[in-house]
Amino acid sequence: MRLDKFVCKSTLLSRGQARAVIAAGEVSVNTEAVRDESKQVHENNHIVFNGQVLVPRPFRYLLFHKPSNTLSSNVDGDHPSIFNHIAIDNPEELHIVGRLDADTTGLVLITDDGRWSFDIIRPQKQCAKIYRVSLRDPIKTDVIECFLQGIQLQGESSLTLSASVAVVNDKEVLLTLTEGRYHQVKRMFAAVGNRVQALHREQIGTVCLDVPVGEWRYLTFDEIVSFRPSNKG
Repeated sequence: MRLDKFVCKSTLLSRGQARAVIAAGEVSVNTEAVRDESKQVHENNHIVFNGQVLVPRPFRYLLFHKPSNTLSSNVDGDHPSIFNHIAIDNPEELHIVGRLDADTTGLVLITDDGRWSFDIIRPQKQCAKIYRVSLRDPIKTDVIECFLQGIQLQGESSLTLSASVAVVNDKEVLLTLTEGRYHQVKRMFAAVGNRVQALHREQIGTVCLDVPVGEWRYLTFDEIVSFRPSNKG
């Protein structure tokens, strides 16, 4: 974790205030004053500010049911941020694990634990994400095999990783991905001549969406540790 982030997570200082006290040499790491706000520190480092040993607040892990026309962002833009629905202290410390487009609904994970989120979003970690996809045209049988083999997206140099399709009905499928390229689901179906009409993420890893639209909850301990590397097969 960056030193400025560590100071923020251990005090009531804003990011700007944390950077100021670091630049002034008021923060020491293992008894040495450090003025580099970007220095990487860890929980086992001895970090002191204003005579007090800093201990970061516990990490937080949230599940949120994203409504349509909201942004996977900490701030408002063309649409309101999803954080308008989340009443929680220090929301600026949190980040979204795998963003969804404004018009896409469903499961969003939110945390302030960067190492945990890294294990979810990296394709190499093979963390499955399941999407319910409504299509303009009926699904073709050969598309299922194409997705399993990987397809070429416009502007991409490599094929998509293998993705599985479970047919719900002729115009609705459950698509399972283990990567998250830009607008990937929409681009995959566009590449085979179809169009996504609606997109909803139902599951990430073993965690399923189980709260109403616009609501959130903390993850359970078992859900949190299910994403740890030691719990991968």
